[in-house]
Formats: sequence, C-alpha cells, structure tokens
Amino acid sequence: QVQLVESGGGLVQAGGSLKLSCTASGTIFSLNAMGWYRQAPGKQRELVAAITWTGGTTYADSVKGRFTISGYNAKKTVYLQMNSLKPEDTAVYFCNTKSGQYPWGQGTQVTVSS
Repeated sequence: QVQLVESGGGLVQAGGSLKLSCTASGTIFSLNAMGWYRQAPGKQRELVAAITWTGGTTYADSVKGRFTISGYNAKKTVYLQMNSLKPEDTAVYFCNTKSGQYPWGQGTQVTVSS
C-alpha cells in the first residue's frame, strides 16, 4: 500500500517562496507520472504540475513560470518549488499520480497573504 506524505507548507507573504516535498512509501510504479494538486476552499482539486519518471514536466497555466516540479527518482520524493506566490495560490497541496490512483495524503496547507 502506497502512502503519500506532503510537507513544507506554511504562511508566506505575496511574492515569497516555498518548497513542498512529497515522500512516497511502498511500491511506486515508474510508468506513473506524479503530480502536485491543490484544493482551495469551496473549489475542486486541480492538478498544477506533473513529472514523468524520465523528467518530463507539465504545468497548469496559472503556475507556469512560477512553480517548478522536480525529483521523482529512486528516492520516491517529488518537490514543488513555488516562487512569486500569489494570494490565489492559497490552498491545501497534495501529491499523487496524474490519475490519482493512490490513497490521498493529508496534504500541506499553503497560505499566501496579500
């Protein structure tokens, strides 16, 4: 059974930076792309960035140029570097495969003040 643990969130002022980490325990199949999602209050969970086992990355338009996803190797850790944060980035951030196939972790809260 895969367990996903997210960390690194916090409170930051607009324009600031945070780096999130996602660690997976258990067997991760290398064919699955891993992604970072976020869910703001009253909104649906959305995929903001994804990375394949070979390092290919994709981003939502809302974070392109500001967020960088990395990692996802034998250490089974995926990172999300978030720069130039905006109040609209405030959400709980989760990691999972692009298909959301593993049990969701508790996420990590990111709050950006204006």
